Amino acid sequence: MLMPKKTKYRKTQRGRNRGVATRGTDIEFGDFALQTLENDYITQRQIEAARRAITRYIKRGGKVWIRIFPDKVVTKIPAETRMGKGKGAPEYWVAPVKRGQMLFEIGGVSREISKEALRLAGYKLGVKTKVIEKEGLR
Repeated sequence: MLMPKKTKYRKTQRGRNRGVATRGTDIEFGDFALQTLENDYITQRQIEAARRAITRYIKRGGKVWIRIFPDKVVTKIPAETRMGKGKGAPEYWVAPVKRGQMLFEIGGVSREISKEALRLAGYKLGVKTKVIEKEGLR
């Protein structure tokens, strides 16, 4: 699973995840990419499930780039616990994504295989996505 080796603080504040992405909005490495259409958190398990779906479908041919990394921790307090007593223990890691951000990129496989693999990966994520093709590829 993806998670940082070390962080400055054990627990992070939630913050707000609004607006449109300004960085990571272009296809940099591959020929096809999966782009998010809404703002949300994507968990480490969702990223891993999508990565597996892509690599299985392309039968380990070509190359896959993961453009997001889960570096924000989500904490949880046990069920049926009284109020107070501080913030809960770290439970899992998430990657905050904004609208327009590229999540995965694929290169080195055909157009049909790339599009289908990214479509299958999109089902594994908790956000709406679309498959993007690099300009001037035809």
